[in-house]
Amino acid sequence: MTVIRYFAGAAHAAGRAQATVDATGLSVAEAAQAGTDADVSRVLAVASFLLDGTLTDANAPVGQAEQLDVLPPFAGG
Repeated sequence: MTVIRYFAGAAHAAGRAQATVDATGLSVAEAAQAGTDADVSRVLAVASFLLDGTLTDANAPVGQAEQLDVLPPFAGG
């Protein structure tokens, strides 16, 4: 099982901050979508992803990763 953590605008779009999914055979983007019933495709198209703390691509396989973080673009000030 993989814990998916949605941050900021991704959490708002997903309607939750965290989900747990069986990501076997899924890509990072597929797993992020599987963690919610909401359509988060627009957020996923511009998000950054950390797979067990390592920056990764949306098309990368999740494999046996324990954690996937979905980080939407954000600005600082």
